[in-house]
Order: sequence, then C-alpha cells, then structure tokens
Amino acid sequence: MLAPLFLLWPMSIAITYVVAQNLANVPYDHTLANALQVLEQQVETDHGTISLRMSASARLALRTREQDGIFWKAINPQGDLIGGDGDLPTPELKASTQINTVYYETQTLHDFEIRLAYLWTNLSTRSTTPILLVAAESMDRRTELANNIIKGVIIPQFVVLPIAVLLVWFGLSRGVAPLNALQQRLRARRPDDLSPIDVRVAPSEIGPLIIAMNDLLTRLDSTMLAQRRFVADAAHQLKTPLAGLRTQAELAMRNAPAGDTQVSLEQIIAGTARATRLVNQLLLMANAENPNSIAMPPINLAELAKEQTLRWVDTAIEDGIDLGFEGTDSPVMVRGQSILLGEAINNLIDNALRYTPSPGRITVSITSQGRQVVLAVEDSGPGIPAEERERVFDRFYRVLGSKAEGSGLGLAIVREIAIRHHAKILITDSKQKAPYDSGARIEIHFLAVA
Repeated sequence: MLAPLFLLWPMSIAITYVVAQNLANVPYDHTLANALQVLEQQVETDHGTISLRMSASARLALRTREQDGIFWKAINPQGDLIGGDGDLPTPELKASTQINTVYYETQTLHDFEIRLAYLWTNLSTRSTTPILLVAAESMDRRTELANNIIKGVIIPQFVVLPIAVLLVWFGLSRGVAPLNALQQRLRARRPDDLSPIDVRVAPSEIGPLIIAMNDLLTRLDSTMLAQRRFVADAAHQLKTPLAGLRTQAELAMRNAPAGDTQVSLEQIIAGTARATRLVNQLLLMANAENPNSIAMPPINLAELAKEQTLRWVDTAIEDGIDLGFEGTDSPVMVRGQSILLGEAINNLIDNALRYTPSPGRITVSITSQGRQVVLAVEDSGPGIPAEERERVFDRFYRVLGSKAEGSGLGLAIVREIAIRHHAKILITDSKQKAPYDSGARIEIHFLAVA
C-alpha cells in the first residue's frame, strides 16, 4: 500500500499545479475583462470619426505601464491604432469570432509571457467592421499567485505524508498481527501434528479459509493413519511366515548333506533374517510416526546409551571395529520413551558398523552443553558427503557408491524418533584424531530435564 501512496504523491503535485494555474487565471482574467469594459466606455463616435478619450478615472482604473499595470490598445475598423500600446499583439478577426465576446490568449512580448484579453465591439450600427479592444498584463503576478497556492498545498503534504505512512504502517501491522501470530503457531507445530486449527485465534475474514484447512488436515490425517495401519498390519502379517520359514530352514540344515544344499539353506536363513529386520523396522517406523501422544518420563540417557552400546560389542569385535562409549557416571536426564530411544541408538550403531571398514573405530558419546544434551555416534568410515546429508534421512535412500547391506530405513527411523522427542538431528564430519581422520558424526540434541 505504501508503493501506490508514493506513486500517487507526484500525481497529486502535478494536479495541484494545474489547478493552481487555473485558480490564478480566474481573478486576473476577470480584471482584464473589466479593463475591456472600461476601454469600451472611453471610445466615442463623432460624425463617423472614432476616437478614444481616456478620463482620469479610466486611467486610474487601468493604471500605467510604469506601474506594472494593464497594457491596452484600441484599433478602429480601418486597422489604425487609436490609443494604447502599439507593441501589443493584434488578434485576427475570424469567421467564428463573436462580437462583444471576450477571448483570452497567452502570448509572448519582448521575450516575456503576457496574458491577452480582447473583444470586437460595434459602436455604430452602420459600421460593418467592429472595433478591436485589447488588454494585457504580465504573467508574473499570476505565476506568483499559483506558486503560493502550490506551496500552501504541497508544504503541508510533506508533513501529512510521513504521518500517513506511519498510520498505514501501524494500521496494517495491527491488521496482520493475528495472521503473523497464526503463522508462528503453525511454524511451531510438530510435523506430525495434524490437529485442527482454532478458528477463534484467526480474524473472521479468513475463517472460511481456516475451516477449509481444517477439513484438509482431517482428510490428510485419515489418509496417513490408514497408511500407517496398512504398514503395521502388513508387517505383523509378515512376521509369522518369516519366522516359520527361518525355523524350517534351520531344521533342514541339521539333516541336509554338506554342499550346495547347505549353502542354499544358509542363504535362505540370512535372507529371512534381513527380511525380519526390515519388517521390524517398518513396525518401528509406524510406531514412531504414530501421532498419538506417548509417555515421556525422565530417563537417564547416558545409562541407556551405555547399555545399547554394550549389546554391540561382540559384533564390533567380530568385524574388527573398536567400539567405545564416552560418557559420565552422573545421570544425564532427558524426557523420552526408552524403547524408541534405544532403537534410535541401535540404528545409529548398526549404521556405523555397516559403513566402517576394518580396522576402524566407532565412538558413542553423551555430553551436556548447558541445557542441551548431545548424543553422538561417530565412526572412521568414508563419511557422508555434504550434498547427501539431508537425503540420507529419506526412507530407503542409500548413499551412491555404497556397497554396505541395509534397507535404507535406519536413519529415517532415527529422524522420526528425534522428531517425536522434539530433538534436533544433524550430521557433521568426524572429530576423531589420527589415524582416523575421516568418518561421519551424527548428533541428536535433546533438551535436558530441568
């Protein structure tokens, strides 16, 4: 709204200038018309001879040239000057010209602009050619009056315009304040919060829009809930046949002869193990995405991280990886769900083991930074390129060129669990010293319990 206001201001000045010029011309043109009437009264006709007899009162009314008054002249029907200033322009008598009608023109005399008023009048009915009377004056006083009018209008605008700008700014700020507040509330929502927006907190003008958005959120929530139920039901249905298939394969291995049959059964068992893990991850993903509120009691994150790290020690030793934990003996309390947080730590360690070559090092650490508690898992693997660090949290996404086995759900589940706990997750380069100069560091920042 301010841009049109500043654009209209020059237009207002231009219109004011035109109006001021017209207002200045009206009284002075009226004075010139009166001067022509005075001149007309001074013209006399005696036996066909036309003369101009200027009385003292007429000269006083017209004033002299030296007094910067009105210039005038009179021309008889023969075109001869019978009085006045001969330097004044002489208008032409046209076919459309009406007798005893005052006309106005703006012309130039000796490089100065003058305003000209003239008329043709018949003093004798026997004369076919009228007498021309001309009165003129300088444009200086008109220009001065127009400038005074413009100053009187524009100067107050220099005061009014800033006040108008402030009022517009204040009014719009007050008007959009509820919208800004609504925007802040929407930005502060969790990604999985699809609850309806309170119509009462928004201006009545956008009430229908809020109602439409609530309807969209309801339908979206229903769709996502149906999707989660499908994933959970499908995963539950797959667990039983996978467990049976693995059991039958293990039983068959006991009686199968050595050779290709044993190799095939081992591949079946390994495949069912991977499929079972994928199903479990799908179930965990569905649980992590569940919008229903879960209990968030205070838990000792340092103790939980240490317990989960110990579960992976044997696997790390088999893979030739130095798995360690760095923390504090004092409790580090955060609010969370121990099962989900334990699975997040397991997924981070599992992901690090898959991508860290032997010999290597993986360190799980818990640190406190003010009111922030940081859970970090860093490894000595190839690291994650900066352009890939956002995409690795996508479901089923695998870093290009990676040969490690996995479903691509591990970090996606970690992010969902972090979101459920109002935590922030980020990936940086590993801070481990030589000889492990490469690697990745994944951090989850929690809010400590006060």
